[in-house]
Amino acid sequence: MLEIIGWVGSALVIVSLAQARVLRFRWLNLAGAVLAVVYNVALAIWPFFAMNLIIAAIDVYWLRRLLTARHDPATYSVVEVGPHDGYLGHVIGVHLDDIRTFQPTYSAPSDTDSTRWAFLVQRDAETVGAVVVRDEGHGDAVVELDYVTERFRDCTPGEFVYAHSGVFAEHGVRRLRAGDELATQTDYLRRVGFHDEAGSWVREVGAAA
Repeated sequence: MLEIIGWVGSALVIVSLAQARVLRFRWLNLAGAVLAVVYNVALAIWPFFAMNLIIAAIDVYWLRRLLTARHDPATYSVVEVGPHDGYLGHVIGVHLDDIRTFQPTYSAPSDTDSTRWAFLVQRDAETVGAVVVRDEGHGDAVVELDYVTERFRDCTPGEFVYAHSGVFAEHGVRRLRAGDELATQTDYLRRVGFHDEAGSWVREVGAAA
């Protein structure tokens, strides 16, 4: 049993190092470090016990920070850019293969399109997401792209675009609808405040602050 604990702990640490998502990495690394602590105590291997105890404490520290910031409006900022903005095009181009795993036919707005708004989600100076919305008039709009980079996908930064930024209300939008391909991501849509209404995923927009 002790050998199993040791091998499982080692495997979890190795698997954690292969994770791109920061929360998943921390949880797996913590689990592996805790099992390694148990293994090293049982065998009285004190240097490795101390090392893994410190690693576990570091993981707990960062998990606390990440989980606290997960729903903190001060953690993320939303920057509006033009739908043909060069940096937006760069972000979409770099992540296009990943975007198309969720929205297979997505393509960036054309240079002549004037019916769309685009927003970048920032964590400090790092771009962690992009949202592109098509204006349908009369206070309605369709979310054509809602993308979060893999590293922060467990942190749901998209909720700050919808719930806290006020950017849609500033454009006179009162109601958002998820585009057809985005509408298949039902778990995510629920987390950011959309609900199923007669087969469409919609979200009401609050007044601008």
